[in-house]
Amino acid sequence: MPAPAPRPVLVPGLGLDARSSARLRAELAADVVLLPGMGRSGPVPPVDRLAGLLRGRLGEGPVLLVGHSQSCQVVVAAAGDPRVAGLVLLGPTTDPRLRSVPRLVRAWLATVVREPWWQLPLVLLQWLTTGPVAMRQLWRVAAPDPIDVRLRAVAVPVTVVRGTRDRLCPHDWAAALAAATPAGRLVELPGAAHMTVQTHPREVARLLRRAGAGPA
Repeated sequence: MPAPAPRPVLVPGLGLDARSSARLRAELAADVVLLPGMGRSGPVPPVDRLAGLLRGRLGEGPVLLVGHSQSCQVVVAAAGDPRVAGLVLLGPTTDPRLRSVPRLVRAWLATVVREPWWQLPLVLLQWLTTGPVAMRQLWRVAAPDPIDVRLRAVAVPVTVVRGTRDRLCPHDWAAALAAATPAGRLVELPGAAHMTVQTHPREVARLLRRAGAGPA
């Protein structure tokens, strides 16, 4: 009997919640895990404790862990769990060059103007739900976390996804992350910016199906 396909488990990005992936989940069945700073208000523990909370919510395996933006640090930290069959990192952060506030703000603004305006009110509503305190705490614990170093120990397949208009996840940063892991690949979505999970649900669903199917 063939092994079951991994069940996608989505972890929203900084300040986001299940609403960010609603259009994606209309295309593909998936679970959503909310964590402090990612759909839940604080306090926000260190990345390894966040990863422990995530592992405690995985249920039966196998699972395909899907991170978006800041949650990619947590997803990678949880990748050693034997139930995890693969990772998909959507717009992973934080490029060390963007850890200073002025550079981050410039990159964020350069990305926001490339996002479809219709989805910005939805993002703001999610930020209000999570709250600025938890968002700030998550940034402080996750931004310095060495996701590129952690990826070197990840043995399962890793797909790094970025939009070609994303300035928060530059091409060279995404390519370096894909190359850091033994079974990594980079996929770029033409015309997309940072909120691919919300703005390009069909393309992301297609990538998740491919990642869940494993090597051909």
